Amino acid sequence: MSDALYNEKILAAARGLDPDDRLEDPQATVQLTSPLCGSRIRVDLRVADGRVAAYGQEVRACALGQSAAAIMKRHAVGRTRAELIAVRDAMEAMLKQDAPPPGGEWAELEVLAPARAHKSRHASILLPFKAVVKAFDEAAAAGASRGDAAGSSAQA
Repeated sequence: MSDALYNEKILAAARGLDPDDRLEDPQATVQLTSPLCGSRIRVDLRVADGRVAAYGQEVRACALGQSAAAIMKRHAVGRTRAELIAVRDAMEAMLKQDAPPPGGEWAELEVLAPARAHKSRHASILLPFKAVVKAFDEAAAAGASRGDAAGSSAQA
């Protein structure tokens, strides 16, 4: 069962997702859609002192995309842009190049490893990782245009 695409661990992670968990006053909102399967995520972000200060999302995806989004929600706050890029790149390498899953606090992403063989599912899984980096950049740019600390330190 551990190699099954929709195994119990993936389904449990998906059940932990609040699909409509938006921020009231985000600095940035990014929506990404997978053209292959139609999965969609909308990420709301606030950045302060070069780190994610608040994270919200709306998710319309399969259990794999929901699982990835639920894990992102648990770990995004407090992360720097560099950390978010590193986990995005590690997930892409895990799925597309058979690299090991991310480690440390992101180790639970290993649950998505069975999707390696299912290329049509990769885009849905990667949506939260791509969206959070894009939202971080937009939030930092918004902060920089206002001249506050969120934008200036996020660019470092």
